[in-house]
Amino acid sequence: MASIHPPIPTVTLNDGTWFPELGLGTYGLRGEDGIASVDAAIESGYRLVDTAVNYENEREIGEAVRRTSADRDDLLVTTKIPGRNHGYDEAIESTNGSLSVLGLDRIDLSLIHWPNPSVDRYVDSWRAMIDLREQGKIRSIGVSNFTEAMLTRLIAETGVVPAVNQIELHPYFPQAAMRAFHAEHGIRTESWSPLAKRSELLTEQVLRELAVIHDVTPSQVVLRWHIELGSTPIPKSADADRQRENAGVFGFSLTPEQVDAISALERGRLFDGDPNTHEEM
Repeated sequence: MASIHPPIPTVTLNDGTWFPELGLGTYGLRGEDGIASVDAAIESGYRLVDTAVNYENEREIGEAVRRTSADRDDLLVTTKIPGRNHGYDEAIESTNGSLSVLGLDRIDLSLIHWPNPSVDRYVDSWRAMIDLREQGKIRSIGVSNFTEAMLTRLIAETGVVPAVNQIELHPYFPQAAMRAFHAEHGIRTESWSPLAKRSELLTEQVLRELAVIHDVTPSQVVLRWHIELGSTPIPKSADADRQRENAGVFGFSLTPEQVDAISALERGRLFDGDPNTHEEM
């Protein structure tokens, strides 16, 4: 299988580790087909693979990592601690469980999946993750769906700044304020649902026009928009050809004016995911 050209570039996180500018989302990729899909993505050049306890496919991700010809140290496997495992001891148990199911000796990036503020134990979880990083079980630690206030609290109470905050981000919800806060504090933005699936985003006129100008697809225009914003998108696809298409966004660029035109599509969240109210166990 041909590799992606040019390869997916990386940036350096605030803890000194590398992080790709584009990764693979794996929600819904399960069973032998799921393993094959992840393996195909790795073989074609993906190095960041994103899973979670609640995706119920950590076993498949670990198996794909073992099957691939890529060196383990060249891969970055992310998983996430679910809400039901918030708390110091619970987060440690959750991480050990993920390591067992993945069948790996380390998690490259561990995230708190949702802050669940009514439970109010995410700081305890964070303290556990700091200790797990010191033990070498986790390489980098971060969060998902955290607000500015929640990030500020984590930093103030522990002195440790998350390496990553994975948030809903797409042209309908560009999250300018959150991205600015991240940039100010050296936190890498990561985009979930980067293509705003189950919406009409890819039919927007501005995206169709830019796709013609750059001789790419509307999906590639959107993913390049994420790159220009300084965020790592993690589009999910089970199809090898689509995976290669999604990753083929490093051979062209958008002008600042084109980026702004895409950002002007803003309309707000699509997924009822306000971290102050939405909670998942």
